[in-house]
Amino acid sequence: MTRSRTPWTRPLRALAISVVALGATLVAPGAAPEPAPIPTAWEFEFDAGPLRLAYVDVPGVGSRPYFYLTYTVTNYWSADLLYAPDFYLKTDEGEILRSGENIPPVVTAEMLDRLGNPLISDQISILGNVLEGPENARSGVVIWPATDLDVDEIMVFAANLSGESTVYWTKDRESGQRRRSVLRKTLMLRYETPGDLANRGGEPLELVDTVWVMR
Repeated sequence: MTRSRTPWTRPLRALAISVVALGATLVAPGAAPEPAPIPTAWEFEFDAGPLRLAYVDVPGVGSRPYFYLTYTVTNYWSADLLYAPDFYLKTDEGEILRSGENIPPVVTAEMLDRLGNPLISDQISILGNVLEGPENARSGVVIWPATDLDVDEIMVFAANLSGESTVYWTKDRESGQRRRSVLRKTLMLRYETPGDLANRGGEPLELVDTVWVMR
């Protein structure tokens, strides 16, 4: 399992809140935004299971490959937190897939059956408040269609794990006008996947990096 951070003690949480005012921070044009060294807002602890490839028979379509990732979120903050899963998968070929999109219900049901753990929820069922403490941790699974199996790198972006955000300004090349965007603290998991994945079976993909980014 990949742990995103060590649980805070209550004094450290209080210190972070007192030192940094909650809310968005203005970033100068051209500056590369990065998460604050000490979290400035609520944050879940995120434990990632392995990213794997699986084939599922879809009625009327046949056997199709899917990427899937199991995970656990834990709330060590001093209040209940709403968890709304939002995951994206990006390949080095530039393809970006949002979890849950173009996933037939039969695929989700089949993957939950294969996992054989009644405590793992699908992306819809896990939505809701997470109470404080490890005894209230929630586990889930996210699924993407594996439309390209000949890739060398995969990145998974897990959003809605933190309340930290940043206002980021860019300049439009054509009009010269400034554009305002809001970037949010997001956990990035990077996997190396050299070669064709078609014959890999259920072997976990190699996780090489886990880092917080503003996205």
